[in-house]
Amino acid sequence: MEQKAKKSLPKIIILGAVFLVVAFYGWKKISYSISHESTDNAQVETILVPVLPRVSGYVKEITVRDFDSVRSGQLVAELDDAEMQSMLTQMEADYASAQADLANAKAALNNAMVSLKVNRGNIELNDIKVEKAQKDLNRDNNLIAEQAITQRQLDDSKFNAESASKQLDNSKSDLAVAESHISVLQASVKKAEAAIESKKAQIEQQKLKLSYTHIYAPLGGKIGKKNISEGQYVQAGAPLFTIVNDTTYWIIANFKESQIRKLHPGMDVNIELDAYPKLEIKGKIETLSDATGARFALIPPDNASGNFVKVTQRIPVRINISDTEQYRDILRAGLSASVSIPVN
Repeated sequence: MEQKAKKSLPKIIILGAVFLVVAFYGWKKISYSISHESTDNAQVETILVPVLPRVSGYVKEITVRDFDSVRSGQLVAELDDAEMQSMLTQMEADYASAQADLANAKAALNNAMVSLKVNRGNIELNDIKVEKAQKDLNRDNNLIAEQAITQRQLDDSKFNAESASKQLDNSKSDLAVAESHISVLQASVKKAEAAIESKKAQIEQQKLKLSYTHIYAPLGGKIGKKNISEGQYVQAGAPLFTIVNDTTYWIIANFKESQIRKLHPGMDVNIELDAYPKLEIKGKIETLSDATGARFALIPPDNASGNFVKVTQRIPVRINISDTEQYRDILRAGLSASVSIPVN
């Protein structure tokens, strides 16, 4: 019996040690879960900006490769602009023609203004002629009563008076026509000026479109996978590739709705990347979403449906990474992460 007790003693010691280790780690795990809120439903996020052409055309040149680093404003692609250049040349020729039309319209208006002065002078002259002819007629009427002139001379005086009156009427009609023609010519000048402004605007718009054939990086970062090749036809607004901002990173952690009651902005966060499990990264809560992740889905769930099944919802929490520059070389958008937040 004594021998059996001696043999069983090491087993008891080993089992006791295992029990103590398990109890210690179990207590540690339980204590940690009580004092922390954690989730492994988290990922690294950054700013992703698609590079979009503002005009359609054939790709003439691509100046970057997959995963190249680019700076803001750097030329990344160029579209063929030969057709647009040809259209611009035509527009500039139309603009020159419109300027010639305006010059002709102004010259015609100037000639009409000169003619208007002549018409007004003719009216003044004919008015004098009417006054003289009327005086001659009055004098001849007195002379015929005294039989100092012949009837023919009186008839000539009447004819001259009537002729002068008709010439005056015709001059006034010519003046009215000339004034009306002036209005038409003034309208023609305004129309020619408007045509010039329109063609000038078209030229500016075409030059703007030409500038769009040179595509620049909207921000600094790294190029993702290219979706185009040289010679390919691209539509305006179709993404060519995406630029990943490599200076700004944050974490989006999706906590269960039962976990967020103790969370608030400013709390310290421990971050562990699946790709670098031994790396200890610190952060702070920046903000909590005002809606669950399901609300941002293309077709949000409707709990009013007849076959309702309760599902625990998750709340996106944005976490700022402390000292981002230190981890810049290892952070990648979309990397999985686990986060834990001390709540006591």
